[in-house]
Amino acid sequence: MTSGSDVMERPAAPAASPTGVRGRRWLVPLLLVLGWVAGVAWRMWLSRHIVLPIAHTDEDSYLNTARALVGGPGGFSTENDLLRRVGYPMLISPAFLGDRDFGDSYRLVQLINAMVNSTLLPLAYLLARRLLRLPRSYALLGALVAATLPATVFYAGVAMIDTVMAPLVLAWLLAVHRWIERPGPLAAATAGLLVGAFHLLHSRGMVIVAVHVGLVLLLLMRRRITPAGVLAALLPVLALALVNQAGIHLLGDKVYLLGNTPGGSTVRAVASGPGVIRVGAAVATQLWYLVVVTFGLAGIAWAAAVRELWRPQRGDATRWTMGVALVVSVGVASGSSLILAGITQKPLDAIYARYVQMLVPFWLLVGLGVLFTSGYRVLLRRAAVAVALLVAGGALIAVRLAYVASRGHELRYGALGAPDLVALTAGWQHMRPVVGSLIGIAGCALLVAMVRVPRLRLPLLGALVVVNLVTMQVIEQRVVRPMVQVYTPTPLVAAVGVRPGERVFASTGVFYVLRFNLSHQVTWADVRWFRDQPPAAAQVVFTRWAPGDPSDWDGERYGFVRLGGNPKQHWAAWRRV
Repeated sequence: MTSGSDVMERPAAPAASPTGVRGRRWLVPLLLVLGWVAGVAWRMWLSRHIVLPIAHTDEDSYLNTARALVGGPGGFSTENDLLRRVGYPMLISPAFLGDRDFGDSYRLVQLINAMVNSTLLPLAYLLARRLLRLPRSYALLGALVAATLPATVFYAGVAMIDTVMAPLVLAWLLAVHRWIERPGPLAAATAGLLVGAFHLLHSRGMVIVAVHVGLVLLLLMRRRITPAGVLAALLPVLALALVNQAGIHLLGDKVYLLGNTPGGSTVRAVASGPGVIRVGAAVATQLWYLVVVTFGLAGIAWAAAVRELWRPQRGDATRWTMGVALVVSVGVASGSSLILAGITQKPLDAIYARYVQMLVPFWLLVGLGVLFTSGYRVLLRRAAVAVALLVAGGALIAVRLAYVASRGHELRYGALGAPDLVALTAGWQHMRPVVGSLIGIAGCALLVAMVRVPRLRLPLLGALVVVNLVTMQVIEQRVVRPMVQVYTPTPLVAAVGVRPGERVFASTGVFYVLRFNLSHQVTWADVRWFRDQPPAAAQVVFTRWAPGDPSDWDGERYGFVRLGGNPKQHWAAWRRV
């Protein structure tokens, strides 16, 4: 290979007997199955301390909806009419079948999450082999790096849609690659089915649907697919959109919505120069995040993908797939920033990376592909682009934070929006963009330097896996456990004497995360809220317990007797006499 080539390096393989070939043919699937099982076990171990939701109010919305789908009581959801989706509640709803405590159901939800999230390993391996054409050893270890990324593994421990999104992205882009490579109704329907799954799962699927429709039109205009192929690609999307509507109809009014529907507020959020700048800064911050947490690999991948669009060297299928991935990355970052600007009444967070985290494994794998298959001069040029993105992004974010601070405000992390960035930069209280950029630049330089020595390549991938494992351990210790300690009400409601079948209400005076987690333990009915005076139907109420404080709720004047609670957490359970 010449130093300026983008052609794949192919190490010469030793001759093997037919028996040896058959043995190796079974080895990779066996390793992938064992890796999947180990991944499920690791994810369950990481979530061992999370016995009640910590990611409010998203978890509460999904869990209430899932319970209602299988005939149980409903509850609230912070979704809105326009963006409402029932795909993830459908997935986890079996956990609520039968008569069991909420804690047991929640553990089953985590198991479902772990099983789905762990499919990142085989999907990443397939992508590395088929799209990037990496040798087996590189593909296996690269897939292990992708499958252990904190950006996606973290969400397996909580009841959030993000646990499904990253595997779905890899599956969809694999399907797109296959469809372009070998057009046919089955390939088109597979891609369409996965796009429909995006729509069924989350509102960010609207970006995927728009890109899919655009791709179908382009392929039709270029006569790469037939009208039958168009129908095969679009009908599954329509079918799953109808499934979503059917699920909403099935729920009826058992789940009541508290979210704000985007509308004029979204237009007003960007109807001025400052508004456009705020949204643009939010988009740039999300893209910068992708480069930081992949140690520059995402930036290297973007440079290679843009080059592939203009001067394809790896075939049309790779070219089109890279183009789709680039459009989706910018589209999701832009769409999420725009929607959040319209539905929240406060300034945008310093970073809310949740929506783009599903793209981290794909761009990391593409970056590794460039790292291992490009000539060194080409790699240096790609790395220079990544460093430039890190420098510019870090500077932009630092200026943004300083400007907002000078006006008497402070931009914070979005709730659980980037736990990996928090851990990597030790930014426990404040975002540290300069530190993030320096970590990204140092990691990128180290990767580029080490890859030049072939015998260091596999150890390099192993080191990235170790970094992922350590980062997840830090997140578990410094992010998850403190949240569990604060958000888990003690004692359990059953321990204070609340009996199944009693009609329970909760006061809005109870800190909202404790109120939600107290309510989850009431599995037999929907717990509604009240302010001061409990409804006449209330048999048991959860209220604020703050001895000596004016906000302390006195149930005796309403005919209640206190069962127990936790004055340090400021909650109590009362029963009507």
